[in-house]
Amino acid sequence: MTEDFTGWREAAERALYGPEGFFVREAPGAHFRTSVHASPLYAAAVAELLRRVDEALGRPAELALVDVGAGRGELLTGVLAALPDEVAGRLRPVAVERAARPAGLDARVAWRSRLPGGGLRGLLFANEWLDDVPCEVAETDASGVWRRVLVARDGTERLGGPVGGADARWLARWWPAAAGPGARPEPGLRAEVGRPRDAAWRRAVAVLERGLAVAVDYAHTAAARPPFGTLTGYRDGREVRPVPDGSCDLTAHVALDACAEPGAVLLPQRTALARLGVAGARPPLALARTDPAGYVRALARAGQAAELRDAGGLGAHTWLLQPRGVADPLAGPGPPGA
Repeated sequence: MTEDFTGWREAAERALYGPEGFFVREAPGAHFRTSVHASPLYAAAVAELLRRVDEALGRPAELALVDVGAGRGELLTGVLAALPDEVAGRLRPVAVERAARPAGLDARVAWRSRLPGGGLRGLLFANEWLDDVPCEVAETDASGVWRRVLVARDGTERLGGPVGGADARWLARWWPAAAGPGARPEPGLRAEVGRPRDAAWRRAVAVLERGLAVAVDYAHTAAARPPFGTLTGYRDGREVRPVPDGSCDLTAHVALDACAEPGAVLLPQRTALARLGVAGARPPLALARTDPAGYVRALARAGQAAELRDAGGLGAHTWLLQPRGVADPLAGPGPPGA
C-alpha cells in the first residue's frame, strides 16, 4: 500500500482540527500543562491586565475580552472570578475555539468557532494558540537547498520540492540560516515556516478597534533560531513523536518577532507577570507564628508564582504585546526581580 504524503501544514490541520481532530475531541488540559492550568494566579494576572486596558480605554460601556484558543474556557472562567463586579458587569467575554462549547460554562461567555467581527474595544489574549497554527516544515538537502518536508499519516517523512514563492521569501527574511545571496546553509537543518502564524495573528489583532492584543507562547527570535526546528507531539502529559493521525497535539515554537507588527513589545513571561504583581517571594517566617493558615496559603501562592515565572519552564514563554490605540500597559521596569 502506498502512503499518501502531504506537506506538514495540511497534515497538521487535518490531524488537529478535522472532524476527528485532536483538539475537537480532546481537552488540552488533559494532555499538557499550560500557565492557565498551573495556577489561578495566571487568570488573576490577566484580569489585572484587562483592568489596566479598561482604564486606558476610559472604562467603556462594553469591554471585550477575546480568548483565542480558549480550550474549555478555563482562562475566561478564572478572569471573571478575579474581576471587580463593576468591571465584570461591563465585560463581554468571547471564547474562540473549534471544539464544542463545554457543559456548565458561565452563560456570560459567548462561544465561537471563528474570530468575532471587528470594532471591539478591550483585550484579546491568545495563550499557547499560535504554536498550534499549522505551518510547513522545511529541511535543507545534501546541497543545502531548502525543501518542503512531506509526511504520511503514520509520521513517515520524505523531502519534496524546493521551497519557493512567499515561503522562500519568509525563510530568507526570518530564518537566518536561509539568508545570504549566494550562500548555502549546511545540509540537515530544519525550519518551521511561520507565515501562517503571522497571518493568523494579523487577523486576530484586527478585531480590535482599540485595546491590546497579547500572544503568549514558547518562542524564538531571529538571533537564536533552533537549527533543527521544534516540531513535536504531546499526549497524556508526555512528549511523543509527532504523528499527524489525530492521536496527539502537534506543536512548534513560534517566531514571534515575525508575527509582531509595528509598536509591538516582546517580554519574557517572568517579566510580564512581575509587572502584573505575580511575585515568587516566600512569605516571612514570622507569619507562621502569628497566622499559620495564612502562612500556608501564602507559601502555596509563592510556589505557584515561582512555577509561572520559572525560566526553565513556563517562565520561558514570551509575551507579544500589540497595543492598538493605547499605551503599553506593561511599560516600565517592573518590580525588583522582574
